[in-house]
Amino acid sequence: MADKVTPRSQDYAAWYNDVVQAADLADYAPVRGCMVIKPYGYALWENIQAALDRRFKETGHVNAYFPLFIPMSFLRKEAEHVEGFAPELAVVTHGGGEELEEPLAVRPTSETIIGHMYAQWIHSYRDLPILINQWNSVVRWEKRTRLFLRTTEFLWQEGHTAHATEREAIEETERMLGVYTDFAYNEAAIPVIPGRKSEREKFAGAVASYTIEAMMGNGWALQAGTSHFLGQNFARAFEIKFLDVNNEFQYAWTTSWGLSTRMIGGIIMVHGDDQGLVLPPRLAPIQVVIVPIWKNEEERTAVLGASQAVRAELSDAGVRVRLDDREQFSPGFKFNDWEMRGVPLRIEIGPKDVAKDQVVLARRDIPGREGKQFVARGGLAAQVTATLQAIQEALLARAIAFRNANTHRAENYAQFREILETQGGFLRVHWAGSSEDEDRIQEETKATLRCFPLDAPEGRGRCFYTGQETDRIAIFARAY
Repeated sequence: MADKVTPRSQDYAAWYNDVVQAADLADYAPVRGCMVIKPYGYALWENIQAALDRRFKETGHVNAYFPLFIPMSFLRKEAEHVEGFAPELAVVTHGGGEELEEPLAVRPTSETIIGHMYAQWIHSYRDLPILINQWNSVVRWEKRTRLFLRTTEFLWQEGHTAHATEREAIEETERMLGVYTDFAYNEAAIPVIPGRKSEREKFAGAVASYTIEAMMGNGWALQAGTSHFLGQNFARAFEIKFLDVNNEFQYAWTTSWGLSTRMIGGIIMVHGDDQGLVLPPRLAPIQVVIVPIWKNEEERTAVLGASQAVRAELSDAGVRVRLDDREQFSPGFKFNDWEMRGVPLRIEIGPKDVAKDQVVLARRDIPGREGKQFVARGGLAAQVTATLQAIQEALLARAIAFRNANTHRAENYAQFREILETQGGFLRVHWAGSSEDEDRIQEETKATLRCFPLDAPEGRGRCFYTGQETDRIAIFARAY
C-alpha cells in the first residue's frame, strides 16, 4: 500500500492526493472541482459532525434547513457580501425548460436566505435570541481545487444567530470560536490558533471575522473554521427588526459561523506520514482492527474464536472495532492496508497468543517494534481504552511540538523573507501595516496574514514591515 504513496519529502501535494485516494476517503467526480466522498471518508465526516453537533446543542443551538436556491436579489441586498462572493457564484437561469423570471444563486452561504426568514419570524425581543445551525452543502466556483481542502461543492455546517444586543452577538461569536477550538484540540488533536482576521481577510459583509488557524505538516496554514460578528449589516439589509422592552423598533444583531469538510484535509496533513493516514482515535471510523493470524485449519478455528471474543468485548466497551477475517489477503497485506487507513490501534492474534492468553497491540502513531506490546487478555478492554487515550494525547503533543518548532520571529522584512524561503512555517511578528501592505507581501512572498492571535502577550514592538511601533501581533504564513 505504501508504495502507492509519494513520499512527503519528495512532493507534499502529491503525497496528500495519493493518501486521500489510497486510504479510500474520496475520489474525483465527473464535474470539475467536485468530489465523491467514499464511505470511509464519510464515516470520518459523520464523527466530526457528531462531535460538533453535540457541542452546538450543549450551547443551546438547534438544527434546521434552508433552501439550496437563493434569489439573486437577496444577494444584492448586502453590497459587500455580493461583491465578495460574485466571482464564486453558480447561477441557475433556466428551470423546467423555461427561462426563470429571476436567476437563482446556488447557495454559496446562507446569510441572505436566513436573513429573509428571520425578518418574518422576529417581531419582539421575546423572540430572541434565535440560535440555529444547519448541516448542508454549498457551492463556490473555485478555480483551483483539491480534494477536501478546496472543492466546488463541499459539506459543512453553518450557524446563524440573531440577538437583541451587540454584546450578546459578540459573546456568541466568541463562544463559537471557542467551541471550534475545543473541538480541534480535543477531537482532531490539532493545536489551532484562535484569532481575529484582518480587514482584508474578513468575511464579506462581516464587522469582524475570527478564525482557528492550523499548521499543516509542510508548515503551511489552514483556516479550519470561522466565526463572524455581522453586526447589524444583514439585519438592515433584510429588515430584521423587533420591538424592544421600551416598545421601540431595533435592528437585530447577527452572527454566522462554519466548519467544513476541509477539516478532513487538515487531519490528513497534520497527522499523516509516508505510510498513509494517522487518525486521532476520537474521530477514527475504526479505532481498533483485529488481525487474526493462522497457518492451518486447527489454528484458524482457535485464532478466529479468540478474535471474535475480543471483538465482542471491545464492542461492548464502546470501542469502534473491526475484525479483519478476510482469507484472500495475507496478514502483511492487512497490516499495510489498515496502516494506510490510519486505524489507531491494531490487535494481532496468532496461535501462540491464544496459547498464552495474550494479544499484541500495535500503535499506528509509533511505527515498528517500538509501537508494539504484548498484553494479557484479562482486562483487555481497559488496556485498549487507555492506549487509545494515550494515542490521542500523543498526537496532540506531537502536533504542538511541530507547530512550536516551526513558528519563527522576524524583526524586519528581509529576515521575514529569508525565514519564509529557507524554513517556512508560521511567522509571528509585530504588525502595523495596511491592507495594501498585505497585498504587496502576498504578491512578493505568497504569504498572507492569517490572524491576530487572541493570546498575544509579547507587548509593544516595531512592525517588521513599516517600522512603526505597535502592540499588535500577527501571524503570517503560506496557506491553503
